[in-house]
Amino acid sequence: MRIPGLKICGIAKKDQALEIAHLGVDALGFIFYPKSPRFIDPDDARKIIQVLPPFVKTVGVFVDEPFDQIIKSVRQSSIDLVQLHGSETPEYCSHLSKARIPWIKAFRVKDDFDPGVLKKYPGKHFLLDAWSDDAYGGTGKTIDWGKIKPLFQENNLILAGGINPENVKLAFETTHPHGIDVSSGVENAPGDKSISKVKALIKNLSD
Repeated sequence: MRIPGLKICGIAKKDQALEIAHLGVDALGFIFYPKSPRFIDPDDARKIIQVLPPFVKTVGVFVDEPFDQIIKSVRQSSIDLVQLHGSETPEYCSHLSKARIPWIKAFRVKDDFDPGVLKKYPGKHFLLDAWSDDAYGGTGKTIDWGKIKPLFQENNLILAGGINPENVKLAFETTHPHGIDVSSGVENAPGDKSISKVKALIKNLSD
């Protein structure tokens, strides 16, 4: 079975970041959206990133951040790429590409989600997350995987939204995503990761 890329998002503690990195995940995510309960300052993120092994990619998550602020945060934190969870336009993403900043555009999926929007963006990597009126991710809500399954057959999509050790196998077998992004599903509380849950997630995904 092909194991998709696995990202654990909402990292806030150095000791947890190091332990999770050495469990074999592909990426760690840092939330740079001030209204999130998992927010971390870019300078604090840098202190974690600088001690991580080089084989782990680091991702900064932003929501409708001014372009200049993203540039500043990337430099402050030394993240490898950015993940955009707001209403960022194709033109905005083009500016990131011109600045040589790799990006992933996230879309929160409602029943009326139009997959044609993906073709408007000048990129290849997108993330689908569950819709919430109250938050931009990390809600624990899931998408109807059966409904969105066809999208994963046509695009390099990362799946997010309510994934945890108990349902990760079904999520993978239903959609066969390019990657899986997990946050609240492996937490004791926002920003406090459960190492035992991360281990269980990896085991269940690999079995």
